Amino acid sequence: MNKAQLIEKIAAETEMTKAQTERMLDATLSTIKKSVKKGDEVKLVGFGTFAKHKRKARTGRNPQTGKAIKIPAAWYPKFRPGADFKALLK
Repeated sequence: MNKAQLIEKIAAETEMTKAQTERMLDATLSTIKKSVKKGDEVKLVGFGTFAKHKRKARTGRNPQTGKAIKIPAAWYPKFRPGADFKALLK
């Protein structure tokens, strides 16, 4: 499912226009991104938690040459599904 299809489904379920639904979805995603960037966790009970995590620096290999390369530490977004979401997928 892509963004347009998601907007269509939400609009049909909430009886909002597609334009209103798109603005609401964009605002929601923007708020989640900004919060996670600041280091806050965004917890949606029953769905999951979005958080900012740090990946340690490590040594990797260049697959073409086999040489060892240093991969620097980096921040990345992490999603942990909630119990209800996990149970739904079983």
